[in-house]
Amino acid sequence: MTVNKVRKPCFLLSVLISILLIFSNGVEAEIRTNKVTNIGAIIDVNSRIGKEEKTAMEMAVQDFNDISTNHELSLHFRHPGGDPLQVAYAAEELIKEKKVKVIIGMDNWEEAALVANIGNQYQIPILSFATPAITPPLTTVRWPFLIRMASDGSEQMRCIAALVQCHNWRKVVVIYEDNAYGGESGNLALLSEALQEVGSEIDHRLVLPPFSLSTDPEDDVQHELIKLQKDTESRVFIVLQSSSPMLTCLFREAKNMGLVGRDTAWIVSNSVTSFLDSMNNSVISAMGGTLGIQTYYSSSSSYQRFEAQFRKIFRAEYLDEDNFLPGIQALRAYDSIGMVTRAIEKSGSDSTSPKMLLNSVLGSDFTGLTGEIHFKDGMLSQAPILRIVNVVGKKYKELDFWLPNFGFSKTLHPEEGKERCSNSNVCNNTGCLAGPVIWPGDLNGRNPKGWAMPSSAKPLRIVVPKRTSFDKFVTFQTGEALPEGFCIDVFNEVVERLNYSLPHEFFEHDGLYDDMIEGVYNKTYDAAIGDITILAERTKYVEFTQPYAESGLSMIVPLENEDSTWIFTKPFNLEMWIVSGAIFIYTMLIVWFLEHQSNPDFRGPWKFQIENALWFLSSSLFFIHSEKLYSNFTRIVVVAWLCVVFILTASYTANLTSMLTVQRMEPKFSEYKNYQINHLTVGCDNDSFVQNYLEKVLGFQKEKIKIIDHENDYPTEFERNNIAAAFLELPYEKVFLNKYCERYTSTEGTFRFGGFGFAFQKGSPIASDFSRVILRLSEKGTLTTLEERWFAPSPECSATVPHNNVESLSLRSFKGIYIVSATISTICFLLVLIPLVRNSRNHQEASIEGNVTPSGKSGSSKGGGISKYLYNGDKTRIPRRASTFAQALDTDVWVSSRWERVSNSDNLDNHQDSAQAEIEMP
Repeated sequence: MTVNKVRKPCFLLSVLISILLIFSNGVEAEIRTNKVTNIGAIIDVNSRIGKEEKTAMEMAVQDFNDISTNHELSLHFRHPGGDPLQVAYAAEELIKEKKVKVIIGMDNWEEAALVANIGNQYQIPILSFATPAITPPLTTVRWPFLIRMASDGSEQMRCIAALVQCHNWRKVVVIYEDNAYGGESGNLALLSEALQEVGSEIDHRLVLPPFSLSTDPEDDVQHELIKLQKDTESRVFIVLQSSSPMLTCLFREAKNMGLVGRDTAWIVSNSVTSFLDSMNNSVISAMGGTLGIQTYYSSSSSYQRFEAQFRKIFRAEYLDEDNFLPGIQALRAYDSIGMVTRAIEKSGSDSTSPKMLLNSVLGSDFTGLTGEIHFKDGMLSQAPILRIVNVVGKKYKELDFWLPNFGFSKTLHPEEGKERCSNSNVCNNTGCLAGPVIWPGDLNGRNPKGWAMPSSAKPLRIVVPKRTSFDKFVTFQTGEALPEGFCIDVFNEVVERLNYSLPHEFFEHDGLYDDMIEGVYNKTYDAAIGDITILAERTKYVEFTQPYAESGLSMIVPLENEDSTWIFTKPFNLEMWIVSGAIFIYTMLIVWFLEHQSNPDFRGPWKFQIENALWFLSSSLFFIHSEKLYSNFTRIVVVAWLCVVFILTASYTANLTSMLTVQRMEPKFSEYKNYQINHLTVGCDNDSFVQNYLEKVLGFQKEKIKIIDHENDYPTEFERNNIAAAFLELPYEKVFLNKYCERYTSTEGTFRFGGFGFAFQKGSPIASDFSRVILRLSEKGTLTTLEERWFAPSPECSATVPHNNVESLSLRSFKGIYIVSATISTICFLLVLIPLVRNSRNHQEASIEGNVTPSGKSGSSKGGGISKYLYNGDKTRIPRRASTFAQALDTDVWVSSRWERVSNSDNLDNHQDSAQAEIEMP
């Protein structure tokens, strides 16, 4: 019994030992069959982003280990504290001590570049969450083992520039926290380039010190903001990069200093917007009205499962956090582990080489929580879709999407060609965001100006010239603090029509206009109002409004009485006289030809015939002709000619009367070059640019230019022959001639300028508002009304007919009547000539058949009929004057235009008479 009792415990002990040995051998066998891959992670586990990334990567590793039967992942975290050198040391430690196969993390590019060098040395793939804003050349050659789980900043900078363009902001202030390595230089360059494409620029850069190195961050921020208020008037702030603690200080101090208020705008980049979920309510409240840029990710079913699990784990591990929702960094960290696990599964071997792992990761092509994942040149190939958010109260609301190569859109899949605004087209002034934006200061009905707008405590400082050459434009009356004049009235009309108040005060300036422009440029004044000419050189320093009055340089010269000796030739120009003489001679020849056969007044010797024809047509000019007409065709020609004579006579008389009635005065010289050739002195007003223009452009010598201080001094200088001409701008010319129109005139050839405008500081939105109102005033005729009120001509000039407005008549006015008269004369000529030629041919044939001379030759030449018609006349016959043309029309005897056919005997008699006449003709 005793032995059995002893054996029984021993047996049980041996069985237990056997079971333990079997179990331990099975565990060892299982450990031997599951391969472990070590993954290194370098992140800031003390920051909100680092906490999210750590939680997400642990979730991804756990999800893989739960379903994998022969492989296991092991995560090893390192927190180097933000020092890039420590980051490089941590990476080397992970490779040597933990034998990691891949390193993930690095939220800034400086750290990623150093770790990439370590990866090259040990040929370990490096997955970086950061990428440079501008990709350096030969990046893939320099860092072949670097994989950038991000896109560059070009798309985000284009989005920010489009927001600036949409709201017509010309100047912006860029704010970023310095990380001691110049990490934002690339984003600054991209932003500057994008802003230039839309016509804007960076006016000021506010660089904050690193929060970790600052002993008093609030004081540092306050000091920088005070400097900003002094250096620039721009109130559009773009925060490119900042840590969460520094961002909190920035908005608190800006809120206290009134920089987060009416007419200010704040835009924060993607890296800053990611902090919104982790900030407390007081900071979010200070950021009210801020626009943020976020990387968009889809709320798919996979994301919803991830979000639920993430919130549960994050809340249990980080009790001090207020918000438990995952950000884009958490999704990116989860997808990075997913890429590694897919690469391991794709290799399918127990011993995966680093090169194979690298190629597998670079060949990834799947849809993760962050969207499509595909690499090109070591970086995500697809540009991210961005989302515009607006901070409202203690939270933020989502507005529009920004789609690459498209622009702003309300939906993810808009119709092609329906984009509202992109960096390649012009946005409207009402904004490009579809949803309503809550701006700082609760603006109602308009967008912020993005400028330090005037207020009652700080009104707009306006400089006005104290004295001008012409008082009607702007002047200060004695004892008055406010200026008056045409320019001031235009300014007041514009201010009344603005949709906001514009408190302002005027400052006198007794000096050159260029000095006023300099005062606006160096911010001594906010604007310059007056008769300021818009010049290309001045636009380099100030912002001009649309011109409210035209401008140019015109030459004023005295008038002299014109020599009227040959004024009787002036009603018609030379061309008119030549053509009138030609039509006169042509008509005379036609009348002679038609009347030569039947009218005894147009027969006889050649001299006698020409004198009669010339006398007849000349007397018709005065309607005193008395010759009797025998041919109906002649009567038609003469009627047409008398119509021409009547019209010419009436026109000549009317134009000559006008020339004799209007005072004929003309300038001595009509071109400025004549004054240079004759070395004459000219005058101009006291604006320096006019004198410079006369010297450098028109070529006048400086000693030949006399400065005239006031409009009343010009007549005196002219009378004393101190100046031969005056060069005035067009508005001044109108005022001067409205007063002295009887003694002076302006010449042609005005040299144009940009017009009169108001000057504001560069980038001021008030200038564009003024321009729009000035255009409305011009369209409605308000500017014309003001000009008529201020520049009304004197009583003498208002009733005076303008000088030299009567011009010589040209051929263009009488071309029609000349063509009609010449056509009628030609037709009548042809109607007589054609039968004459036909009869001449018949006469020749009859002579050949029966009338042959004793010598056997024809008794008439080929042109015998025409010759007889032309030379038929009697030299010894003394003609008598026929009755008047009117009597000829009343006679009952109507002579046919065709001549009667005669018998052969008559032909012989006439032939003999004609021959005798031919012999007697000299």
